[in-house]
Amino acid sequence: MDIKEKIGKRIKYIRESKGMSQKDLAYSADLDRSYIASVENGARNISIVNIEKIAHALKVSLATFFSSDEFY
Repeated sequence: MDIKEKIGKRIKYIRESKGMSQKDLAYSADLDRSYIASVENGARNISIVNIEKIAHALKVSLATFFSSDEFY
């Protein structure tokens, strides 16, 4: 699994654990819903700026976001 897939999987996991839809996340992060979908599918090379927006919208720190075993 490459890093794009790992990040997408992590976003989806956190989003679903908080009961958020892609539309809710997109609105909170000021991003397009189709962008969120393509990131979660590992199809986008997401910038660190957008990772920060998404983490903030999910109400998790970047440290928490990257604390998954997938990143070690």
